[in-house]
Amino acid sequence: MTFTVSHHIGGRIVTGGRGTSPIHNPSTGERIGDVELADAELVSQAVATAKEAFQSWSQSSLGRRTAILFAFRELMAANAEQLGAIVTREHGKVLSDAIGEVGRGLDVIDYVCGIPQLLKGEFTMQASSGLDVYSFREPLGVCAGVTPFNFPVMCPMWMAPVAIACGNTFVLKPSEADPSASLFIADLWQRAGLPDGVFNVVQGDRHAVAALETHPDVKSLSFVGSTRVGRELHAIGTAHGKRVQALCGAKNHGLVLADADLEFAATNAAASAFGAAGERCMALPVIAVVEQVAEEFIARVVDKAKAIKVADGMTADADMGAIISRSARDRIEATVTEAEAAGARVLLDGRGFHPDGHEDGFWTGPTILTDVTTDMRAYREEIFGPVLVIMRIKDLDEGIELIRDCPFGNGAAIFTGSGQAARRFTREIPVGMIGVNVPIPVPVAYHSFGGWQDSFVGESHIYGPEGVKFFTEAKAVTQRWTEPAAATFHFAGASQASN
Repeated sequence: MTFTVSHHIGGRIVTGGRGTSPIHNPSTGERIGDVELADAELVSQAVATAKEAFQSWSQSSLGRRTAILFAFRELMAANAEQLGAIVTREHGKVLSDAIGEVGRGLDVIDYVCGIPQLLKGEFTMQASSGLDVYSFREPLGVCAGVTPFNFPVMCPMWMAPVAIACGNTFVLKPSEADPSASLFIADLWQRAGLPDGVFNVVQGDRHAVAALETHPDVKSLSFVGSTRVGRELHAIGTAHGKRVQALCGAKNHGLVLADADLEFAATNAAASAFGAAGERCMALPVIAVVEQVAEEFIARVVDKAKAIKVADGMTADADMGAIISRSARDRIEATVTEAEAAGARVLLDGRGFHPDGHEDGFWTGPTILTDVTTDMRAYREEIFGPVLVIMRIKDLDEGIELIRDCPFGNGAAIFTGSGQAARRFTREIPVGMIGVNVPIPVPVAYHSFGGWQDSFVGESHIYGPEGVKFFTEAKAVTQRWTEPAAATFHFAGASQASN
């Protein structure tokens, strides 16, 4: 039995568009459903619905917004396993990881449950004689989000709850590869008491994105995806008067110094490179290790990678699941083959792997490369798969220069026992998010997420304080109140006034 995923506009399921796209179970390769693809007319319907809902939602009290956010948070938590199973079915990641991304989404909802505090303005009394100045922030209007396949729950939660808490309405365009989670989330918003039209979902592909980019009633665009698409979206969106935040590609580096706990570093390197099959922008696909401990570190990482259980995501003890699509699998393996032909050594080869009984699924196993040079595609480009490149460096100086020369600047990590080395690392590398003995340094929700260089286009990072700023605009009021003039009626005299 297959199913069809449609749109959610104004509190109801809406069908139609410009055709459908297949949905696959990556573990089996089976087509399990279809998703409808919105056309410009359907996108306009969603935006018009959100614009109408904005009139009342933007005037709703902070107490009402908070009550709905708390209810939504509890519904998300209560349904985390069911939502995780939906993600696993369409994405391929293991269930524990899918439930984990729901948890990271909950962190952001927790944060914006405090929206009354976050939206407090400022007041200056007697800035001049009899004159006061105060400022506050107001919502923008209709906000839109374009989210990727790799986190179909977490990435929408980085955007929608913040926008809605600030008094905006929202139109979500999720990935067409794993769209079902978006409708489940829309249902939870309704159950939490969110008015119809405040949260809407349009399914689709680049045509739906193009309609959002140019629609005059869309005030902001939030995006997570590739650098190429992010730059294009930013250029078009800003040209049409929108605020844009685009979180883009990555090639994160980890440095392992000689004084690091090598067992700890190897465990975390393997987890960060192969967790979620490497399909996350905060993975560590490159590890640079100082020469004097390189052989021991490499041996430990290879052993840990060999022990990873690659299986269907619903398998209880699975560590790593399938790749999102056949084309993605083929691209990953072609990159490894190209690197090998150019002189790289394959220490662990995942090409051609599949679990027993899953021959038609989209699989590749953990792969480790060494002797990779910086001009190889395996180093230059984001592979977005379970491929770890291990490089040798002389010292911290060379490691810092390696990161400086990389055009991406999303995340980086250092494994060391030296506070001095860690402090220098954190101050000298041009990267937005840094881990010290932490392999995946995704900030907690009350700090903002965002990279530098080719990993981000825009002005404000996502969620946290910068997220609240992005979804609001400031007003400053300068006021003076003077005493009213006394009313006079020009009576002729007191004797007449007494009559």
